[in-house]
Amino acid sequence: MAKVLVTYFSRTGHTEKMAEIIAETVRARGHEVTLKRVADTTLEDLREADGVLIGSPTYYGQMAGEVKSLFDRSVKYHGKLDGKVGGAFTSSGLIGGGNETTVMGILACLLVHGFIVQGNPSGDHYGPVSIGKPDERAEKGCQRYGERFADLLDRMRV
Repeated sequence: MAKVLVTYFSRTGHTEKMAEIIAETVRARGHEVTLKRVADTTLEDLREADGVLIGSPTYYGQMAGEVKSLFDRSVKYHGKLDGKVGGAFTSSGLIGGGNETTVMGILACLLVHGFIVQGNPSGDHYGPVSIGKPDERAEKGCQRYGERFADLLDRMRV
């Protein structure tokens, strides 16, 4: 069983709902999951986890400043997070509002740390996206992402 951290920033509750769905799915696959707001996430949480999923609303095509701040502080462990499994998800107000650039920005930070990320050949390729409140499509995308993330963790721990 892997230790997974699902951390997020949310003002409207949309990103939080996505985080809850992903966390529940990964937990149902037999992994120990901690769900935390970014404000409550410590650098030790990142270091102790085998897998980290990070969610942010899309602000001006980028992650929220609160999420970026976590990455800025994480430089303390540069080189020490290598080989962990990572992923990203976002919510935004509209299609084409910077969803992919937000997810790619989070993934770029994870990749600099040496994280291994799981893409998706169908649906949201880089990570789940919700337009406004998560609808049925977004909820299914979060579940599929959680399943694929758990599968990657299982393969990595062999």
